[in-house]
Amino acid sequence: MSFEHIIGNAETVAAMRRMVETGRVPHAMMLYENDGGGAFPLVLAFLEALYGGSPKVAKLIHPDIHFIFPVTTGSNVSSNPSSEAYMRWFRPLALENPLFRERDLYQALGFEGKQGLIAVADAHFILETLALTGVEGGYRTVVLYLPEKMNADAANRLLKIVEEPTEMTLFLMITHAPEKVMKTISSRCLSIRVLPDVAAPQREATADEAAFATLLSDLMEAVLAKDLLSALEVGESLAALSSREKQKAFCSYAGEAFRTLFLLQQGVPSLVDIDPEEREFYERMAAGLKKNFPRLAMSALDRAFRLIERNVNQKIIFADLANRLYTLN
Repeated sequence: MSFEHIIGNAETVAAMRRMVETGRVPHAMMLYENDGGGAFPLVLAFLEALYGGSPKVAKLIHPDIHFIFPVTTGSNVSSNPSSEAYMRWFRPLALENPLFRERDLYQALGFEGKQGLIAVADAHFILETLALTGVEGGYRTVVLYLPEKMNADAANRLLKIVEEPTEMTLFLMITHAPEKVMKTISSRCLSIRVLPDVAAPQREATADEAAFATLLSDLMEAVLAKDLLSALEVGESLAALSSREKQKAFCSYAGEAFRTLFLLQQGVPSLVDIDPEEREFYERMAAGLKKNFPRLAMSALDRAFRLIERNVNQKIIFADLANRLYTLN
């Protein structure tokens, strides 16, 4: 994977090329993408250039590049889960589909239906690995996929090395929710927004995503109109979705929508990629909702997601979610 294979994000590609050419490489970068939005291929292209075109980079086998991602116990690893333990399943996924989504990762690793976590075991691995000299004498790199999934203990252990890195140490983080990353870590990173690849063939919207879009639109129209009964009716429809996995997928879909609203309200539409037919809806919602609505709404969605995982009654979960969103505006 080289820069020539990256379609779109021309300014970001040019900036990352210059970093390599001039040797002015920040010790920590955080790339913010929509789920499956193209940050992983961009990271691989950057590393291939940084490591002099080594074929080991493209094969994900370079001894000085380490991949950390959320894990938990599952059918493949039943105890002591860690990124290293799951690499034999991560590598084929990333090679075959570098635009993988979070749910693709969990399915490939064998714990679909559970939420992964970056815990202390991986923090220890990073610290121990970076304490050693690079095998090939160059950069030692940690690619951290979804740093927002780090628990507090793991994040605190990594904080010092991110704040005061040793020489030739590089952190590349890929996030879907930068607001959930520990502030003391994200503030030490160069932030890069990776826009969805509008030049490449687009993924076809699934039937589920079309249904989610309709449900979210109906819910937000009810919130904007101060119509609690209609909001609760949408909650009933969400509770009637055919599986808990679909209910969690709706929460993830809505979370991306609320991040888009947040960016529009903050006056940075250049960071937003919206289909033309959706733009009117998002702009109207951004104008009609309170400025703190997206942040508080994402907290409400996180709560609903956790309750779904705990097998709480779905009608209670989504009636509560509809009521919470209604009261936020």
